[in-house]
Amino acid sequence: MEDIIHLGTGGLMAYVGFFQRDNDGLLRSSVVGGLGVVYLLVGVLGFIVPSLFGLLPSEYSIADNLIHLTLGVLGIAVAWLAKGGAGQQRPETAFSARPPTDPESRSRR
Repeated sequence: MEDIIHLGTGGLMAYVGFFQRDNDGLLRSSVVGGLGVVYLLVGVLGFIVPSLFGLLPSEYSIADNLIHLTLGVLGIAVAWLAKGGAGQQRPETAFSARPPTDPESRSRR
């Protein structure tokens, strides 16, 4: 069952990353950050309740917990940086640049 969940979350991230048109990156960073929180929670719970309340046929090992914690921290960090974390503005790209809507600025071109 856990393998199917890993394939599903990986497939979701690949779909959002490669096939969704998301000019401002909000969908991508939300999905990556949300899954990061889930993996972090699973990593912490794995230390407290290794069988995850009977959901797993065998208990998590320390390596499993460390992998989940690492994925969680990386997912949250990537989502935070993608949203322009630490007060940094994201640089304008060809997709995010918008033409001015002021009629006077159009005539100055």
